[in-house]
Amino acid sequence: MVVPLLSAPISNSKIITYIVAIAVLVIFSAFFSATETAFSTLNRIRLKNMYSNEPKKYGKIYFLSEHFDGLISTILIGNNIVNIASATLATMLFTGLISNQELAGTVSTAVITVVVLIFGEISPKSVAKRNPEFFAKFAAPFILLLYYILYPINKLMGFWQNFLGKIFKKKGDDNITDEELITYIDEAQTEGGLDEYEGDLIRSAIEFDNMTVKDVFTPRVDVEAVDIEDSMSDVMKVFRDSGYSRLPVYQNNIDTIKGIINLRDFYEAYIDGVSDFSKIITKTVIYVPDTMKISDVLRKLQMAKTHIAIVVDEFGGTMGIVTLEDILEQLVGDIWDESDEVVEPIVKLSDNKYSVLGDTNLEEFFDYFEVNRKQEEFDTVTLSGYIAYALGRMPQVGDIVNFENLAITVKKMDNTVVEKVEVLVNTPEEEEKTEK
Repeated sequence: MVVPLLSAPISNSKIITYIVAIAVLVIFSAFFSATETAFSTLNRIRLKNMYSNEPKKYGKIYFLSEHFDGLISTILIGNNIVNIASATLATMLFTGLISNQELAGTVSTAVITVVVLIFGEISPKSVAKRNPEFFAKFAAPFILLLYYILYPINKLMGFWQNFLGKIFKKKGDDNITDEELITYIDEAQTEGGLDEYEGDLIRSAIEFDNMTVKDVFTPRVDVEAVDIEDSMSDVMKVFRDSGYSRLPVYQNNIDTIKGIINLRDFYEAYIDGVSDFSKIITKTVIYVPDTMKISDVLRKLQMAKTHIAIVVDEFGGTMGIVTLEDILEQLVGDIWDESDEVVEPIVKLSDNKYSVLGDTNLEEFFDYFEVNRKQEEFDTVTLSGYIAYALGRMPQVGDIVNFENLAITVKKMDNTVVEKVEVLVNTPEEEEKTEK
């Protein structure tokens, strides 16, 4: 028969000493836990800005955040020391209070676990997460001192971390993706750091480099141009009817662009009685493929000091034009002047019926009707192009294309191009009836 060992009674003074010591150790545990959370959730971009403005005030925090591995090692070492010490003291306390040592060990473990979990982990981490900059600033002097005291150990831990890093080497690219940047912008906008306009502007800038000429150019059929043999009055009429300030000038056909004529230069020549405008056209012509990124086109236009580039296909024929305004609108939205006629591409007619222009960008069409598809799936840019793609032939008035929960009816044609459609958004009940 095994008889449980009995411990000597513990005095009241020792009980108080143990309790005070355990309380101090739990406070230190809370301090280390809060510091870890504060530095982990610290906004490093904001910290860099604060450090650049007030280097003396935020120097310690910035140093520790830049040496994050050493900081974490210091915190973990300190936290483990105080937690182990508090557990040891709690065991000694309850062993003196309870004669049965097995029961004393169980009670000690249960009590110290609950105390450390509530007061040493959960509560301080919750508080530090709410105001990480303040707590990091408060904790930085003591942690920095401890960091230097434990520097040899941190150095050894650094070698060990590097060794483990080589064994468990992460595959893939650690660079921040555009999607992650956009998520950051969404969060900043939700938290009130950015307003809607600022958020949209930054998103446009992030997505800007991914867009190609094909996404923004004016197709050949919509290009207003003049023949180099046209009279001054003919050119005047095109300028007046189109409202454009610059026009491409071709010879024989639009596949042979000779230059660009500027409205201001043309008016000066017209007033001076010049009969041949070919001498005032800008001979510098920029040619770009439809696959070129618009950021590269923007640089080419800036270097050439011109506003229009000619978009050509693989055979050298003219596909259309892309202007400086087309590119800038991808950053700041549509740019209107007093002479522009404001035409909405999508107009709501009733609760589930819409009138849509055929030249509406397919990606914008998907976004408006919340269709989870991508323009690249169909190798076409406009809604008109998609309808021809879906039908497999030239569209005609009255043709209907069913797509997702949308019924698209062709209402108006301009030669071979769909000019206007009517879109009916079907409800789930209507979709079931259609399927039956």
